[in-house]
Amino acid sequence: MPTTEVVTTSERPDLHKQAKAALRGGWPTFVLHDPLSNNYRHKVEAYFPRFDVLLLEDGEVVADGRAVALRWDGDVATIPEGYDAALVSAVTEHENSVTPDTLCIMAVTVRPDRTGGGLAGTVLTALRDRAVEAGLQHVIAPVRPALKAKYPLTPMEEFARWTRGDGLHPDPWIRTHQRLGATILATAPRSMVIPGTVAEWEKWTDMTFAQTGRYVVPDALDLIEIDCEQDQGIYAETNLWMRHL
Repeated sequence: MPTTEVVTTSERPDLHKQAKAALRGGWPTFVLHDPLSNNYRHKVEAYFPRFDVLLLEDGEVVADGRAVALRWDGDVATIPEGYDAALVSAVTEHENSVTPDTLCIMAVTVRPDRTGGGLAGTVLTALRDRAVEAGLQHVIAPVRPALKAKYPLTPMEEFARWTRGDGLHPDPWIRTHQRLGATILATAPRSMVIPGTVAEWEKWTDMTFAQTGRYVVPDALDLIEIDCEQDQGIYAETNLWMRHL
């Protein structure tokens, strides 16, 4: 049996390059170009090091998880709009000495050759445990359902209501959260907004956008808005808020 260990990137900075190389392939290229996420990355790493974890097997990085701490009163009506808004809230509140009470799990990535083996659940559990240790009252996540990319024309509100015969959701990532006791709270509209030129979007998607319109793009949960006259493409992704605690 492999030896499993959870460490933080601050504890093991020597693993940064290995983690980046091993896990980068777990995301569509365009997701890596969210400008707000990229602009806030260094602050998130500096402010919330205990919630930036790596899962190791025999010393090799097989998964990671990233989370931030923010303040939320538990009311669905006041939950951040989505991924981007949660990042802004967490960083801004930290800089203004606001005491957090909520852990927001931003992302969990599993090495592409190790998906389906329960590693994501192990990372989620480690982050939840750290939230409890830190005295945080709530644990939430703007979940990006993997299966939703196959149904970009289906509104997330409808997709969220789908169930299998056992009562769980057909989407494997939602199901992972559910099996740990999480429940669906609400949709997260405009959770992540990614702008780019038409040429950039063609490069990110390996597609051609010859005219203005809305396009289905591989691995995108929603349609991409392309405006050739303005030389701009906009992707506003809807996620799904789930609550663990």
